[in-house]
Amino acid sequence: MDLQLGDKTALVTGSTGGIGFAIAQGLAAEGAAVIVNGRDEQRVKDAIERIKSKHPNAEVGGMHADLASREGVEQLTDHARKTDILVNNVGIFEPREFLQIEDDDWQRFFDANVMSAVRLSRHYLPGMLERGWGRLLFISSESGIHIPAEMVHYGFTKAALLAVSRGIAESIPGTGVTANAILPGPTRSEGVSEMLADMADEGQSQDSVEQAFIENERPSSLIKRLATPEEVANLVVYMASPLSSATTGAPMRVDGGVVRAMT
Repeated sequence: MDLQLGDKTALVTGSTGGIGFAIAQGLAAEGAAVIVNGRDEQRVKDAIERIKSKHPNAEVGGMHADLASREGVEQLTDHARKTDILVNNVGIFEPREFLQIEDDDWQRFFDANVMSAVRLSRHYLPGMLERGWGRLLFISSESGIHIPAEMVHYGFTKAALLAVSRGIAESIPGTGVTANAILPGPTRSEGVSEMLADMADEGQSQDSVEQAFIENERPSSLIKRLATPEEVANLVVYMASPLSSATTGAPMRVDGGVVRAMT
């Protein structure tokens, strides 16, 4: 299937690893010009090289910037002045009991997970509207629907992204620009693997830790395993394409069936 991305430019935030990297690589494979982003300059360079090694003809560039601050967003937008596709993927998470989450933690999560997406969308949306085509994609989570007791602050930010994406879609009807949220479930990214390793007993294998997490923490999973970043990226790449033009304002789930609902 031709996803018709050969003449599009895509910016993927937080794309030096995990789901973000898989999205950037998937878009590059479909012919889009891709801008990689991360906080560390060397990791950005490494991600670009990894994509180009697999797709030698891909047009891939990058910019390191910490998008949790207004200054970091401005640094990135000064470098990448135009994009047809914005994938707001950057985000942070950590398990912490609610009573231990301080004011600074709430603000840190809000700035990184929500305001980065708000600021970038506000910057790039006018150009998309002027050209009559664009894709705003927000990587939310099933945790935005089923708030995890061990990460209330994280779930709160992912619920906020659902509201932002729907609200933007409501504000731009009939423009050719769509705004949608993607809701991954538990995914075998570097960050999740590190979190599960910290939870593991000494000598416990990675596979057994993952299986125990699904059984104990996400028992409603229908695939009974962690998804791969590539499985999440497949949906995102399609949603970034012209073929998804009739879908906007939607929460698109790639959660392995964790959310026990039909809508």
